[in-house]
Amino acid sequence: MQEPVQIGSLTIRENGPFFLIAGPCVIESEEITLKVASFLRETRDLLGIPVIFKTSYDKANRTSLNSYRGPGIDKGLEVIHRVKEVTGLPVLSDVHEATHMEKAARVLDVIQIPAFLCRQTDLLVVAAQTGLPINIKKGQFLSPWDMEQALNKVTAAGNRRVLLTERGSSFGYNNLVVDIRSIAIMKAFGFPVVFDATHSVQLPGGAGTSSGGQREFVGHLSRAAVAAGANGLFIEVHPHPDSALCDGPNSLPLEQVRPLLSLLKKIHSLVHDGA
Repeated sequence: MQEPVQIGSLTIRENGPFFLIAGPCVIESEEITLKVASFLRETRDLLGIPVIFKTSYDKANRTSLNSYRGPGIDKGLEVIHRVKEVTGLPVLSDVHEATHMEKAARVLDVIQIPAFLCRQTDLLVVAAQTGLPINIKKGQFLSPWDMEQALNKVTAAGNRRVLLTERGSSFGYNNLVVDIRSIAIMKAFGFPVVFDATHSVQLPGGAGTSSGGQREFVGHLSRAAVAAGANGLFIEVHPHPDSALCDGPNSLPLEQVRPLLSLLKKIHSLVHDGA
């Protein structure tokens, strides 16, 4: 039996609505961030799909030392708080350091543990102690069953408000593949599972000083994951992905978002009705 997870007014549960976590990879400017957030709020209202807005105030794991990382925690949290004020959407960001947790928890509705850090015990425990919902991204280097140990670190600290996110597995150099069995394996732990469709088509380090991506496969993998029982979808979106400062090659342009979500909502309903 899957435990429900409360995020604001949204209750994520096995028989609950299909939901979306979406936004730009990193805060590039307040203008772009608010433009995407407003688009996602309108999408929520048009399609009836609950939306959690995601972005990052600092991307600390970029390929190159010279890559853009974001505005930093203070300015970044100001922008994220502005998104909450303007749109009313719950907000999520990566948190890479335990020392950031207290400040981030004052603004965020969901704390995300980056895939590369999903085994960092101190980070997981400090995140759990905030009492906020925690989204743990599955490391590219882990099997889905290994994620039970990351989950246990959070629940042992007294926090059962957990999401687990599949985002592909390393397959040789500069490539990822998705094992759709991961959805069912991680759901068996009793917590909601999200599918990260855009990071799953990333080509890590594939562009030399940055990661590449194959956004043309986002729809294919999303349909498979929702049909396999994923509770929600995670996608990075941008008004102009080809000029984005981070993860542009695997981000979706805004015009592709609503057609994809409309189809995924139908698939989710079909799976649920047939369960």
